[in-house]
Amino acid sequence: MEFIPTELEDVIVIRPMIFEDKRGFFTETFRLNKFHKAGIRKPFVQDNLSRSVKGTLRGLHYQIVNPQAKLVMVTEGEILDVAVDIRRHSPNFGKYVSRRLSEKNKEMLYVPEGFAHGFFVLSERATFLYKCSDYYNPAGERGIRWNDPRIGIDWPDSDPVLSEKDSNLPLLSELEESDIPK
Repeated sequence: MEFIPTELEDVIVIRPMIFEDKRGFFTETFRLNKFHKAGIRKPFVQDNLSRSVKGTLRGLHYQIVNPQAKLVMVTEGEILDVAVDIRRHSPNFGKYVSRRLSEKNKEMLYVPEGFAHGFFVLSERATFLYKCSDYYNPAGERGIRWNDPRIGIDWPDSDPVLSEKDSNLPLLSELEESDIPK
C-alpha cells in the first residue's frame, strides 16, 4: 500500500497493491498496522454502502456529534470525491481537495474528522463503500451547500441530481459557530 499526502493536511490517498491475473484481481483494502504506520489511527466502527446514478451529487456532509473520519472507495463505476476542511482554526479552512476514485484505479481516500465530504457520480452508476470511525448520529448530522461560492468546488456538472436535503444545506458563511468543528 502506498499512502500519498494531498494538498490538505491529513487527507490521504491510499493506493493499494493490485494482484491481477486471468481470474481477476486481489487487493488489501485495509490493514491496521500499515494504516497506523501512515498515521491513520482512528478505529473504524461502521461500514456503509451506497449506489447512485450518473449525475448524482451527495454532500457535503459531516457530523458535529460523533464526528467521523472516513475511508472511502468505489467498487463499481467512477466518482469525483471531495473533502472540505471545515476545522474552525485550520489555516486551510474552506479549502478542498478532490480526487477521482474508480473501480479501475482502486484508490481510496482517507477523510479525517473536521472535513465535510461529498461526491459526484461520473459513470452510469457507482457503488461507494466507506468505513466510519464513529457511529452515525442523525442529531449531529450537518452539511454545507454543494455549490458554495466561497469554497468554489469545480464540480463536473452545474445541475446535479440532489436530494431535497442536500439542495437546502446552508453556505459555509451561514453556519452557526456550534456547527463548525474545533
